[in-house]
Amino acid sequence: MKKLITTLSTISVIAFGMLASGTASANYYYNYYKNYNKSYEVTITNVTRGQTFTPTLATTHKRSISLFDLGTPASDQLAALAESGNTSPLNELLLSLPNKVADTSGTEGLLLPGQSVTLTIDSNSRFNRLSLAAMLIPTNDTFVALDSVALPKFGEKTYFARAYDAGSEPNDEICVNIPGPACGGEGASPEVDGEGYVHISAGIHGEGELARSVYDWRDAVAKIVVKRIN
Repeated sequence: MKKLITTLSTISVIAFGMLASGTASANYYYNYYKNYNKSYEVTITNVTRGQTFTPTLATTHKRSISLFDLGTPASDQLAALAESGNTSPLNELLLSLPNKVADTSGTEGLLLPGQSVTLTIDSNSRFNRLSLAAMLIPTNDTFVALDSVALPKFGEKTYFARAYDAGSEPNDEICVNIPGPACGGEGASPEVDGEGYVHISAGIHGEGELARSVYDWRDAVAKIVVKRIN
């Protein structure tokens, strides 16, 4: 009997050691898979009839930041994107926040109505949000955006993105104040004030040189599919 008890005790010690080892191993792999880099494909489709998108800037980041807040003034960096399609100032700002931003990525060239473009971007579980923005042309200071949406843990998610007005420039719809191939005007207008805050765009009214029948839109302006690829 004593021998049997000793044998059971030995088995218990071995089992406990295996359990402890397994727990440590599980914790290691949990932390590894929780924090290791994840890659995503982001496919942007222009679903408007007459608007073109300038190059898109995307970023993965923590929940604590956002590109804009409705009803508050746009940052100078966002205003530059919304008025002229220049993503560099906003990209530089995001990259200066390594504790809050995981990665940035951008597209090249114009995205015409009905066309799609795909970019890739990295992140991990500590940076589980995605934001992106691009200017709509021809407009004065309107941009399409996703602001701090959840990245998919697995598979893919589809979002429909609205257009927002940066409120940094009047919506005069006059071509001299609008960049891009349709108008060929100037972009940023720092000496001219707009509404003063970011708001949902009201579209094209046809009050200037832009025909409402050609350039106006309703509801979402982009379909965006975010797919995890590793």
